[in-house]
Amino acid sequence: MKVFLSTDMEGTAGVVDWSQARGPATEYEYYRGQLQAEVNAAIDGALAAGGTEFLVNDSHSTMQNLRPDELHGRASYLSGKHKPLYMMQGLDESFDAAFFVSYHGSAGATGSVLHHTYNPRAIAEVRLNGVITGEAGINALVALACRVPVVLISGDRITIDEAQAFCPDIESVVVKDSVSHNAALSVHPERARELIHDGARRALARLSDIRLPSITLPAELTVRFHTRAFAELACELRGVERREERVVVLRNDDPLQLYRTFIATVLLSRGVSD
Repeated sequence: MKVFLSTDMEGTAGVVDWSQARGPATEYEYYRGQLQAEVNAAIDGALAAGGTEFLVNDSHSTMQNLRPDELHGRASYLSGKHKPLYMMQGLDESFDAAFFVSYHGSAGATGSVLHHTYNPRAIAEVRLNGVITGEAGINALVALACRVPVVLISGDRITIDEAQAFCPDIESVVVKDSVSHNAALSVHPERARELIHDGARRALARLSDIRLPSITLPAELTVRFHTRAFAELACELRGVERREERVVVLRNDDPLQLYRTFIATVLLSRGVSD
């Protein structure tokens, strides 16, 4: 049983500030250890339910946050910040399930700690088929294209609520409740790992009952940028149309191509904003 695991960091128990999620810094070194422990808890839970092969895609910031020799289950490790499929690089039809570990709320979810959608400097909101979505919903496009169910997500409660709009059968693990953009009430790290372990085990145990992402095709992504300049730049891409001064629309029958076009807009915006 092959499991694909895409991991961010802002959804880790205890993480509430960018200094904790970006190195080099003492705080970052501590919290990358907490992230590693949560990822390993998910792998251990999957192993207990029959998981046999794991690919971990490190998807946070520079995408080199984990220590590959410390990954449980002898997991393969995909790292590095330039990936054509970004947070979903490595997923294909050979996998049986996908996990989203330590995910966060969308740019539109202002009550979620460290909320953003891919590029916080450029993107103000993304809607998938008219519904506000975060990275989980956008990434589910790739899972749908590969015919792989997304079976587990961990993070704060708002993140889980957003994901369930597109992955209604997902096993949800709430490790913290957001208070504001920079505050959250987290469970103890040991408890977070227990919850993630048990959630991963339950998710694979009921794998046959979990449906593919619920995304009607052809699908539409509506992206609202912070400035007009970002929208103008995005319209240079094929398949991107201007709707308002700061809003563009992406449509496609193919969920993978839709995701690729969205990632192209993200990379363009990063080239300008960074």
